[in-house]
Amino acid sequence: MNNPSMRARYMADAVTTASPGKLLVMLYDRLVLDLVKAEEALGRADRETASAQLQHAQEIVIELRSSLRMDVWEGAKGLSELYGFLLTQLIQANVRRDAAQVVSCRALVEPLRDAWRTAVAEAGTVGAAARVA
Repeated sequence: MNNPSMRARYMADAVTTASPGKLLVMLYDRLVLDLVKAEEALGRADRETASAQLQHAQEIVIELRSSLRMDVWEGAKGLSELYGFLLTQLIQANVRRDAAQVVSCRALVEPLRDAWRTAVAEAGTVGAAARVA
């Protein structure tokens, strides 16, 4: 098996075996990566790459927004509104080819990613402690 196919298999296995919380963090990680790559591409005036990265980032935000459970968590409405704002900003950044707007989007996303990562890690620790107790 060659290296690219091994990596693809590893990534597929990682996604299919991940908990819902881990999947959420993986989506946020990829969203941040897309924004970093879009910013770099805009800096090089590589419009095609920047557009592809920003479109992928939009797809992730749409998925994050559609997965919210309004009936389960009272904070879901506010997060949905934030995702809507972020989506609008990503579309505008793509149309305007605005690296500064991409940076602003990343400034919104990174703290969310970090908060979810912490929450998932703490939930895993609590779950592990409950299994041991």
